[in-house]
Amino acid sequence: MPRISGVDIPNEKRIEIALTYIYGIGPSKAKLLLEKSKVSADIRAKALTEEHISALNQAIRELNIPVEGELKRMVAQNIRRLGEIKSYRGLRHRDGLPVRGQRTRSNARTRKGKRKTVGGAKKKVAK
Repeated sequence: MPRISGVDIPNEKRIEIALTYIYGIGPSKAKLLLEKSKVSADIRAKALTEEHISALNQAIRELNIPVEGELKRMVAQNIRRLGEIKSYRGLRHRDGLPVRGQRTRSNARTRKGKRKTVGGAKKKVAK
């Protein structure tokens, strides 16, 4: 398996698709990287030479594309910053609720987790 930016990419896929297995590289950035490094998009990942791999790594560095750990660290820092300044979005992240204005009365089970019943317990009345 070829290793690009510290990630093993799948052998049998076209390089254009295999690059998208790297966190931070989608289809459009993959095409841009291939143009910049002058690698054919039709070549399979297993057919990459050392020159191709080094050209792709060089293109990622030249285009300043944050990938993998660096990008995850940036996202985490942004979320932490929102929480520190006590913004609405930061508070929603902290509470594990939807951040982008979605309704929570009937949906949002993915963010809120399993349903927890609140109230509904009947009190015994002393006679």
